[in-house]
Amino acid sequence: MTDIFHEIEEDLRRERLRKLWDKYGIVVIALLTLLVAGTAAWSGYKYWRQQQAVAASTALADAVAQAEAGRPAEAEAALNALAGAAPAGYRTIARFKAATLAAGRDPQAGVAAFDTLAADPSGDPAARDVARLRAGLLLVDTAPLAAVAQRVDAVADGGGALRNSAREILALAQLKAGDAAAAYKSATAITEDAEAPNGVRSRAELIRRLTQPAAPAAGGAATQ
Repeated sequence: MTDIFHEIEEDLRRERLRKLWDKYGIVVIALLTLLVAGTAAWSGYKYWRQQQAVAASTALADAVAQAEAGRPAEAEAALNALAGAAPAGYRTIARFKAATLAAGRDPQAGVAAFDTLAADPSGDPAARDVARLRAGLLLVDTAPLAAVAQRVDAVADGGGALRNSAREILALAQLKAGDAAAAYKSATAITEDAEAPNGVRSRAELIRRLTQPAAPAAGGAATQ
């Protein structure tokens, strides 16, 4: 008797499953098809990205080799082409290297290239700060203090890792402009920063010695 009831239950279960399949089977098949297609598409996309990265890495290495071989014009052209088509990380590296080569042939062209990088809202904030400092450093010897300050002030006044490098560039520009008091103040901001790198701190100490205010004469003015 138990076997009969068991068989009846099995028949009922099969009947319910058959009805569910008749009703929802096409949906299940469609979902499985989409899942398989989506997995294949994602795998294809990852493979394509990997191939793009390999190609960009090879092109970047070739451009650097051209620059090292004394063909900066060809290298700069290759880097500019790479900057327009490579994946994001390689694109940024290519733009920085192209800007550096541009600065080597024409400092103003380098400044313009680094300014473009600094103004790119899609760029990484740290990379944009580096571009500001590179532009400012190129201008230290050739432009008014205001042009340097325009690029590095915000970095120097901030709390980022590059703040002391920005202060150093600003101090150099102030020193060149003849503003010893401002240069002393910028250098002092570096030496008082516990996180200042040793090299930057040493150069700041030198600027401080060069611009340190003269001590007032002892006893003041002589009485007539």
